[in-house]
Amino acid sequence: MSGHSKFANIKHKKEKNDAAKGKVFTKIGKELTVAVKEGGGPDPANNSRLRDVIAKAKSNNMPNDTIDKAIKKAAGDGTADNFEHVTYEGYGPNGTAIIVNALTDNKNRTASNVRNAFTKGSGNVGTPGCVSFMFDEKGQIIIDKEDFDMDADELMMTVLDCGAEDFSEEEDSYEVITDPADFSEVRLKLEEAGIPMVSAEVTMIPQTWVELTDEKDILNIQKTLDLLDEDDDVQDVYYNWSE
Repeated sequence: MSGHSKFANIKHKKEKNDAAKGKVFTKIGKELTVAVKEGGGPDPANNSRLRDVIAKAKSNNMPNDTIDKAIKKAAGDGTADNFEHVTYEGYGPNGTAIIVNALTDNKNRTASNVRNAFTKGSGNVGTPGCVSFMFDEKGQIIIDKEDFDMDADELMMTVLDCGAEDFSEEEDSYEVITDPADFSEVRLKLEEAGIPMVSAEVTMIPQTWVELTDEKDILNIQKTLDLLDEDDDVQDVYYNWSE
């Protein structure tokens, strides 16, 4: 597997301004809360889900004290918010497929905001399952070449020995693909091997990509993605537009 991925998004993530970072920290804080409550408590040694979210927080330069506060709050006496997982699927311009994952304490508010984002970009929310069959759920780890100087072949052998499914080299980064069930173990082994990861998460990877050539279509899908990105309830957005 190679070619289009989330590399453009990763690069963008590294350059986020302070306001955008604050929004990312808020979203990761929610994930930490849910990981503590659903994954088996506040000790990352006994909670692989929490361990993975902590790694994600650190790759986004979230301060350790902010991480610790979120974990302590979630492990406290019920003062932490209760969030529900909600997934929406729909279509953007020219049949592009979009999946939205949210964590919310108000499903009506979230549904309204997501529908509004699709509508403003001339798209529409569909029924559950309408586009998810076009994606594969995979663990995806991105290694930035600037942060790592191991030989590509040597790195490939290392990641495959750690249990990864696939490895590809891009112009300025490496992509490691895992089965979702193996993701946590592979990520931990790479961390123990001292391999720096700019991003590590379970994601939805499109099986095919849609190119948009009409300027209006490009503006519309960008409008939808921007509105979803601004929504505090929205955690992840996956799409098959090849930017």
